[in-house]
Amino acid sequence: MSMVRTCRALSAGTLGVAVVLGAAGCGASAGVEEGPGPLRISAIPDVDPSDLAEREEAMAAYLADELDVAVEYVPVSDYAASVSLFGTGDLDVVFYGGLTGVQARLRTEGAAVLAQRDIDERFRSVVIAHRDAGLEPVEDVAGLAELAGSRFTFGSESSTSGRLMPAYFLGQAGVDPEADFAGAPGYSGSHDLTIDLVESGSYQAGAVNLQVWEARTEAGTVDTDVVQEIFTTPAYADYHWVGAPGLEERFGGGFTDRLRQALLDVDGSDAEETALLEQYGAGAIVPAEPGDYDRIEQIARTLGLVG
Repeated sequence: MSMVRTCRALSAGTLGVAVVLGAAGCGASAGVEEGPGPLRISAIPDVDPSDLAEREEAMAAYLADELDVAVEYVPVSDYAASVSLFGTGDLDVVFYGGLTGVQARLRTEGAAVLAQRDIDERFRSVVIAHRDAGLEPVEDVAGLAELAGSRFTFGSESSTSGRLMPAYFLGQAGVDPEADFAGAPGYSGSHDLTIDLVESGSYQAGAVNLQVWEARTEAGTVDTDVVQEIFTTPAYADYHWVGAPGLEERFGGGFTDRLRQALLDVDGSDAEETALLEQYGAGAIVPAEPGDYDRIEQIARTLGLVG
């Protein structure tokens, strides 16, 4: 087994183990005794951990082959941890949501937006409800006013599609999430768990990522006789890859551009790339610019989620 594959296999363990391995130089390219250490990739933990690990390990394998460097997937415990570890230099490339990407770049001077999936140019959230809650599908943002008085859960507190944008649209409908629900809103921590909590009746309604909702309904892992979609939000920019400012020093001049191009080259031209795109729920990886997320930053400032 090559050193690259050995390190990727080990990285599926705890975060602490992964960081220790990285510090020890695990992941050096085969045949190279010393080097810059592995390229440490990660992603916000917004879906089932096993699905996330499988997807990110596949990306690690692709990037290792394309860039000829060791690549290590480093799992993180929550959204805030991904931003913190990126800021301290313990993560090199992270697949962030819109809000966490903004938070990471504001905290880490010189961080670079690398790319996004084609679906992230116009992403959406879905508001779902337990059918016994008496909530009916609505046609526009104003209709979300019916959610006042319900037991409602968001996903992670730092989720763009599971908290930030749903809270924004609820506000446009005149619903204050901190005052107008039956009790304080919940924060499930992930889109999958939000669906499960609404299905169980723990909450009457919740906000989830459209991609996860569609994947769950297509897979038949949510009972649509119990849970229904009541609204799909207007579009906004969301997920994207962000690279750390120290990549050039560790891997050589031009490495950030090489990394960006490696992501953009995932076009489904072979079976591996097709499978990788399917794991990300995308048809292609496309260019992205910092300005694509200006609206996310403005809304986050309004809601007090960035300083």
